[in-house]
Amino acid sequence: MAGSEAGALRRDALGTPGVVFLVLAAVAPLTGIIVVASLGIALGDGGGMPGAFLLAAVILVLFGVGYAQMSKVVVGAGGFYGYVTRGLGRPLGLVAALVALLGYNCFVAGAVGTSGFFTANVVEQVFGWHTPWPLWSLVSAVAVFALGRRGVDVSAKVLGVSLVLEVSILLVLDVAIAVRTGLDVHAFHPGVVFSGSAGIAFLFAFNAFVGFEATGLFSEEARDPHRTISRATYTAIVLIGVFAAVTTWAVVSATGVEQAGAAARDHLSAGDLVFSISGTYLGPVLTDVMMLLLVVSLFAALLALHNSATRYLFALGRARVLPAVLGRTNPGNGAPYVASGTQILVATAIAAAYALAGLDPLADLTASMTGIGTLGIITLQAMAGIAVVAFFRRRRDPRLWRTAVAPALGGLGLIAVTTLAILNFPTLAGSDAPAIALLPWLLAVALVAGLALAAWLRRRRPDVYAGLADLDG
Repeated sequence: MAGSEAGALRRDALGTPGVVFLVLAAVAPLTGIIVVASLGIALGDGGGMPGAFLLAAVILVLFGVGYAQMSKVVVGAGGFYGYVTRGLGRPLGLVAALVALLGYNCFVAGAVGTSGFFTANVVEQVFGWHTPWPLWSLVSAVAVFALGRRGVDVSAKVLGVSLVLEVSILLVLDVAIAVRTGLDVHAFHPGVVFSGSAGIAFLFAFNAFVGFEATGLFSEEARDPHRTISRATYTAIVLIGVFAAVTTWAVVSATGVEQAGAAARDHLSAGDLVFSISGTYLGPVLTDVMMLLLVVSLFAALLALHNSATRYLFALGRARVLPAVLGRTNPGNGAPYVASGTQILVATAIAAAYALAGLDPLADLTASMTGIGTLGIITLQAMAGIAVVAFFRRRRDPRLWRTAVAPALGGLGLIAVTTLAILNFPTLAGSDAPAIALLPWLLAVALVAGLALAAWLRRRRPDVYAGLADLDG
């Protein structure tokens, strides 16, 4: 199918760097360090957080071994929905699709609110202008919609620039701390890594990797997808793990490994642990630059997550599980413009509902949407881990390490993380509100709805049901 035909994504639009930029931007390294790592230090194992990042990376690399093999067999915009369909059958594939829609669309809604809130906050701190957060959320959503219509290659270029900028400022901070204070290797001692609430620390460590799994979503748009996606997956996991571990190592060395937990808790309400350290080591000018780059990082994450959510909507529209209009693409650049517009409209409407209700953008909107989004995506990863093993065992693939042992170990690790996320959901979401504590039940709703949808399609629309395995359109 040519890339210019309606319903076809643009072929050969992305090389390995382009896919990596899309994925790492969704991970948002600067946001991950300022928000996620700081929470892990404060609520988890304190100065042992760098080790938690490395262990999370090891588990995900094991998972990535099987994922890389699966990406050579299943090429399509459905991502993990496609993997679960091939590995565990159509009914559970539809469950995975609904979990993906729940996770990514909630994540984007939360990102719309987070981007608006922090942009308004940074503009006030740096320039002294007081502006309402819904205004900046709307500006962010409009910009995402405009870029989404331009094609994935344009998004990759924008995200590449933002990624370089946010990583650069953190590397400058890392070097400054290493030169002036040194990096304390005691942070990697097992007694430190597994101290305190180590389970919470590992949960936040995995949270920082959410988004890496999107590599498979861009396989139809990648050059030589059988090689590009596996390379991009390994590259993304390793870069995220090493960068997060090293930068967090610098942060806990600056506070003192033993004192890191207490220092992070002192800054928890303001969320300014990294900014306070930056003020000491880089000075006020570069700290202001870091604040501005946080805005860039949040927008980049919003754009990248939107691209991922859009491709799930597109894949299900093309398969006629959802309205077929969602499967339309721009004949000129292959952009799934209907799915893109629908996705950002839904996310913006959710954020607007919170704003009109007078709810807090962080304590309410971000807590609820990002919390359930994270849980949904981790659950999706765990389902994919099981599916990869099942797929290759059914084929009796002789490569036991690549298709059985490594992905099984990674899958078990992801199942453990999913369990941790459910048991500690209020901590993950950052809110003790009773309504937020009930959100994990949405996964049960997705399970029942997916199985019911599969049964209905098999009975009423057997052609659509049979076509679910034809994932590349």
